[in-house]
Amino acid sequence: MPEDRMEKIVSLAKRRGFIYPGSEIYGGFSGFWDYGPYGIELKNNIKQLWWRMFVQEREDMCGVDAAIIMNPEAWKASGHVAGFADPLVECTKCKRRFRADQVGDTCPECGGSFGEVRQFNMMFSTQVGAADGALSYLRPETAGGIFANFKNVVDSLHPKLPFGIAQIGKAFRNEIAPRDFVFRSREFEQMEIEYFVRPGEWEAAFEEWREQVHAFNEAVGIPRSLVHEIEVAPEDRAHYSKRTIDFEFDFPFGRKELYGLAYRTDFDLKAHAQASGADLTYLDESSKERFLPHVIEPSFGVDRTVLALLSAAYAEDDLGGESRTYLKFNPAVAPIKAAVFPLLKNKPELVAKAREVYAMLKKSVPQVMWDDNGNIGKRYRRQDEIGTPYCITVDFDTLGEKPELKDTVTLRDRDTGRQERVALAEMIARVAV
Repeated sequence: MPEDRMEKIVSLAKRRGFIYPGSEIYGGFSGFWDYGPYGIELKNNIKQLWWRMFVQEREDMCGVDAAIIMNPEAWKASGHVAGFADPLVECTKCKRRFRADQVGDTCPECGGSFGEVRQFNMMFSTQVGAADGALSYLRPETAGGIFANFKNVVDSLHPKLPFGIAQIGKAFRNEIAPRDFVFRSREFEQMEIEYFVRPGEWEAAFEEWREQVHAFNEAVGIPRSLVHEIEVAPEDRAHYSKRTIDFEFDFPFGRKELYGLAYRTDFDLKAHAQASGADLTYLDESSKERFLPHVIEPSFGVDRTVLALLSAAYAEDDLGGESRTYLKFNPAVAPIKAAVFPLLKNKPELVAKAREVYAMLKKSVPQVMWDDNGNIGKRYRRQDEIGTPYCITVDFDTLGEKPELKDTVTLRDRDTGRQERVALAEMIARVAV
């Protein structure tokens, strides 16, 4: 990878409307990012594919959407209030703060020395209610809401083990040093599953979900060659985990965690049962046995998936004697699936026919774009930069100038630049894949 690859990705992301610095007109706000018109489409495509793959297409899964702010007792029970912390050091000279495990012996900003290491709890606190309201927290993970609703789901649906509960939602961590674009930020989105199993069946479920993580990567277009499984050592695992695998990705700034897979035993249900007094045991109808299920947790970061896709898809080449930059997105997640052009925008008959083709295609493929700005070459380059797989041009042959080509269009492939004439019906079938 070129040394400036990350800088180019960040620049393209802002210029083309994927990701903007949060509150930019006020000078930004460290650790917060805003998704633009194409960024939100990419993000939604990722989430919809994940939800369809892991919830809608399975018989053993259901979803919830729990509140971001929970009763603070839930976070005490889970161990977050007491132990959700990172080591913090402060420079005695410039007063900048850093994570102790990410810096050396001297301040990288001014060369000053550090004070003593102290533990910094990363949860955002907030007041709930009127003046002097109750202290609570913005959730640092989405899993808490799943465990708090375990009894509700069981009572409502009476699912048979094994079964899972999935959730997509925002989480918040007051990171000491947000860095690497959207890789580590203070507001982010997670896609998490808590998969409940009988205690003796966790290993088989763990292996199943290990393969499912790779299947999801393949579905969204993250190359397997860029993903590496790391068995996390016992001393590095979270307090609730008996086994954890990190799936690391080769980002431009180094190999870092993309997803995680953890065996959480019955830690969470046991802790919440003890703290709340609720009976969270599961009744096996066939054996009449009551027990606390164990849990396998595959955890996916939406923002890190976006960054991994931008990193993997970013490409530069020469096409037709000109250099170009493009995003080689898998069509399944591309923000725009196809763009429709009239060859010339000053020819009413071409514009009218192109609008007809656009309307026809949009019924089958909502994420289709109209583009008549500039010449054809500029339109191609613009669509390449946002990762549009196909460009469709309506020209005079479409209108019947050559009778044998009537109602055909030029379909251009993003990756190769190859153009071919296809009938309208074939065009829709190709783009709708």
